[in-house]
Amino acid sequence: MSRRQFRPPPRTGDGPPDDTGCTVLHVDMDAFYASASLIDRPELRGTPVIIGGGGRSVVLSATYEARAFGVTSAMPMTRARRLCPQATVIAPNHDRYAAISDAVMATFASVTDRYEPLSLDEAFLDIAGAVRRLGPPTSIAQWLRDTIADEQSITCSVGVASTKFVAKLASGLAKPDGLLVVPQDEVLAFLHQLPVGALWGVGDRTEEALQRLGLHTVADLAHTPVDTLRRALGDATGTHLHALAWGRDERRVLPQQREKSVGSDETFAQDIDDPVLIHRELLRLADRTAARVRSAGLMGRTVTLKVRFADFTTITRSRTLRDPTDVSREIYAAATALFDALGLQRARIRLVGVRMEGLVESERAAVQPRLDDPDFGWRDADRAVDRASARFGAGAVRPAALVRGESVAHPGSMPRGGE
Repeated sequence: MSRRQFRPPPRTGDGPPDDTGCTVLHVDMDAFYASASLIDRPELRGTPVIIGGGGRSVVLSATYEARAFGVTSAMPMTRARRLCPQATVIAPNHDRYAAISDAVMATFASVTDRYEPLSLDEAFLDIAGAVRRLGPPTSIAQWLRDTIADEQSITCSVGVASTKFVAKLASGLAKPDGLLVVPQDEVLAFLHQLPVGALWGVGDRTEEALQRLGLHTVADLAHTPVDTLRRALGDATGTHLHALAWGRDERRVLPQQREKSVGSDETFAQDIDDPVLIHRELLRLADRTAARVRSAGLMGRTVTLKVRFADFTTITRSRTLRDPTDVSREIYAAATALFDALGLQRARIRLVGVRMEGLVESERAAVQPRLDDPDFGWRDADRAVDRASARFGAGAVRPAALVRGESVAHPGSMPRGGE
């Protein structure tokens, strides 16, 4: 859906909205990264705040007060600072975001096993099997909002409908910190009052094309022959938008799928060619990736290295290990071997990344012990670090090389996924 904010259209029905059959919820955290960053900075609530770094980094998130000045996620930080010079800039805390996201997803799982995460901060839920146990959809939606606010100190908006499309549209219209129910018998009246730009998937270019045809509302689009839309927008887009305009969406909520890979990328503040600095950043990324793999109860067999050069050319190299692993040292060793094998001579590098693939559940992973393995090895050390991090915070214990050297990456580098 477009980043522009639209107002919910007036209801055509009388009395409280009937949520019978509205068993699809779309739950979306409000300005997630910004809200999570302000948990420890309550004095900044209600003020413009931008989450990001400096140099060539981009905006990860912004409070609604900063968005009022035109600041959006993925915007270059230099431009965001020009648009809103009075904003407070806070560096991201990806470990905190991941921890809150895990807790939110656990809350969803307590309601239904049919939930489909779209990113760290939003998901679809099919609550058809939970209504008898927990009450009507509106009550479940409100319970989710209250629980997330109480336990995580952030707010979310929820759309309640009979289809994924309408539920996601409703949650966007309910923002921030709102709840919107679209009864089954009011779907068309609800949709047809909206401007075409509110439709999920209509960006600026598509909206301009529709307006050139004289189509300004969803009702206009719905009553336009589908062949006309296909000629103007292409077969797939024209057919898709015509179906949405009539509230048709056959997609089901897909249960959570196991991650196919886990990893991290970092962009350097300036292009660099120093292998020592690159090795240090690979250590940081391997350590972070291994911790995420362990926290998910997984192990992986394939280590993938990603390198992006100053001209934005990007290459990847992979190495499959003898046994699955979740050990930071082993992942780092594979990543550095892949990098050294490239034989780069003074090449200017913009970004590096480390990713684990071929993931399996730790309990099912077959690891062949070596004869010279000590009773307590690197895996035990990693788990001790995990326990210390859980108690004292991420980064409380880290490799000595990372204590001695400061990161050369942007504090505002974007993680995989988005808000």
